[in-house]
Amino acid sequence: MEEVNCQRESEKMKIEGFRAMAIVILSRGKCGLSTCTTRYLVAMAAADLLVLITEVILRRIKHHYFYWSFLSITPVCGVNDVLQSGTTNCSVWFTVTFTFDRFVAICCQKLKTKYCTGKTAAAVLATTGVLLCLKNVPRYFTREARTIIDNVPWGCRMVASYYTDPGWVAFDWFDTVLTPFLPFAVILLLNALTVRHILVASRVRKGLRGESKGENRSDPEMESRRRSMVLLFTISGSFILLWLTYVVNFVYYQITGIGNDHNDSQYIFAYVGYLLRNLSCCTNTFIYAVTQSKFREQMKSAVKYPLTSVLRLINNSAL
Repeated sequence: MEEVNCQRESEKMKIEGFRAMAIVILSRGKCGLSTCTTRYLVAMAAADLLVLITEVILRRIKHHYFYWSFLSITPVCGVNDVLQSGTTNCSVWFTVTFTFDRFVAICCQKLKTKYCTGKTAAAVLATTGVLLCLKNVPRYFTREARTIIDNVPWGCRMVASYYTDPGWVAFDWFDTVLTPFLPFAVILLLNALTVRHILVASRVRKGLRGESKGENRSDPEMESRRRSMVLLFTISGSFILLWLTYVVNFVYYQITGIGNDHNDSQYIFAYVGYLLRNLSCCTNTFIYAVTQSKFREQMKSAVKYPLTSVLRLINNSAL
């Protein structure tokens, strides 16, 4: 079991390295993307990286290898819980804001020139991030110490009143509705409207080009739209599937009142839900950025750069 955990954390660390590389490449602005799109992608990649840092380094690795460290002191543990929840919320809602931006860019040509700008993207991302961080501040007060040693509180566990106090129950429902129920609905709605617009525009374009049902002429514009539809379905499908287990576990608990520690199968189901939820925060950059050919070219250049630099240095020394 320890070996499996070590391997899993190693894979997550590799993902962190890719995420950091993605942020650097996107920030350079050489991927052929608009300033608006680039800022959304950078924000999404940064939020995903922060999720991995707070969830993997500050929680999982600490729990398995450095449990009796300052990270296990109750106030520090509470702060990390706030950060982990806040970064997860940001990762999800940055995806929503980007989806809305693409919806405006494709379906609302009049609004596009005013909304799809770098300045608007920065304002939307900053406002969303600040509001989500403030929303998670109450989480700090939901944790209490597991034990006290030499007047120092150690460990974190949920306060008993969290499951019975009406205020905390309402907060838990609000938190779950905000992430992921509402993003579910918003992403599905925006994707449906965007796909509908693309289909209607494609039908009109076929008519203008004079194509009959039996003809199948090559049309770069329609191919681009088809790729956009596939991308949209991939995004919404990935998000929904990876969050579904977590949502089912939450609804099951609310209906039955049975916690995750009731038996082994329920604990495993809940653990898998959290695992898939965290995985969802790792897919955005892969879906949005890796599919871009210019991004792949920039990544190849970044990987080759150390080797080419060494070879250049050797050649210069030889001369």
